[in-house]
Amino acid sequence: MSSLFELLMYFLYLIPRTLWKIVFLLNFLLGLFVLYPIFYVLLSNEAWFPKAMLLKRFWARWILIVPGIFVSVQDKANIRSVTKPCVYCSNHTSYLDIVISYLLLPDYFVFMGKAELLKAPLFKLFFTKGMDIAVERKSRTGSHQAFLRAGKEIDKGHSMFMFPEGTLASDGVMGRFKNGAFKLAIDKQIPVVPITFTNNWKLLQNGGFFKAFGRPGIASVIIHEPIYTKGYTDADLVSLLNKTRDVIASGLL
Repeated sequence: MSSLFELLMYFLYLIPRTLWKIVFLLNFLLGLFVLYPIFYVLLSNEAWFPKAMLLKRFWARWILIVPGIFVSVQDKANIRSVTKPCVYCSNHTSYLDIVISYLLLPDYFVFMGKAELLKAPLFKLFFTKGMDIAVERKSRTGSHQAFLRAGKEIDKGHSMFMFPEGTLASDGVMGRFKNGAFKLAIDKQIPVVPITFTNNWKLLQNGGFFKAFGRPGIASVIIHEPIYTKGYTDADLVSLLNKTRDVIASGLL
């Protein structure tokens, strides 16, 4: 009897969840169809990348509002006053993390993420080859080249946005952090700004279309106070990594 009830409840939840994801998908594709020609032009010239950023922010609002996702931000950092450039570091549980990032941050920034994001069938326009930095994790040479390019972007005054886990945790549980973001912040003596996405995975979960979660709701985000790295050396790398992870994790409790 219990298993029959659980099966019935599963299908009762499955129907609205699937309908919502169909709406989300159709809305996304409509935006892609309308805006892609403009993106194609703006992304063809590096000088136009800031305009492409503005268009991404507009599209991010479009993507979220229609299916009923609203963003609630607790800005402990007073983000407009934080020294720029900086390295934004967050947990990563959903493709919504990327979309919402464009609504959180007022300055131009560059994503640095795994090369697999370029193959994501829908969200790859938010992580754009040329504008953003793709890391070939299995290639030492590719990883080193990505790190050097990130340094050049910072020298131009552009902040970096990085997911230190290097992968997407669809169950909301943070994984082990990698060193890259913190090595970059120390080398360039720029602040690390921790960000916690508290529940994006509950709104749009990575996984099978019917199996994964999907629903409207409020995406809650915490922008924590910056961690300044002035005077830090490589000897402080592990300490900086652990401190950043602890701050991000504190927003999940």
